[in-house]
Amino acid sequence: MNIKEVSEKYDLTPDTLRYYERIGVIPPIARDKNGYRDFSETDLNWVYFAKVLRNAGVSIEGLIDYTRLSRDGGETLVARKAILQEHLEEAEEKIKALEEARDYLKYKLDNYDTHMVAYENEKLKINNEPV
Repeated sequence: MNIKEVSEKYDLTPDTLRYYERIGVIPPIARDKNGYRDFSETDLNWVYFAKVLRNAGVSIEGLIDYTRLSRDGGETLVARKAILQEHLEEAEEKIKALEEARDYLKYKLDNYDTHMVAYENEKLKINNEPV
């Protein structure tokens, strides 16, 4: 798959993909005979991994560290698992905070109709109009 197709599939710009490769967020991509990037299934998995973790708030540096560890092989499995566990816990905390904010916003919006009706009734009373 070429960079344009990957870009469209994952909604990332080609520049972002090149940047991720250059700094080590994703491993180096093989090139075809013309020198163009030729993304394999494994490469696509790395792109997806990077996109999902960036959306979850993982830093570029954190992704680079994880990728470097991954390339170092099996002896880094424990360290990689710990990194993922830490990010999962952070994501769970963010989800909880967002759910709390959502619930509060719903509560506030649910009360607006009541407040608006009360306000309109109060305006009518002030103007001596029947309610």
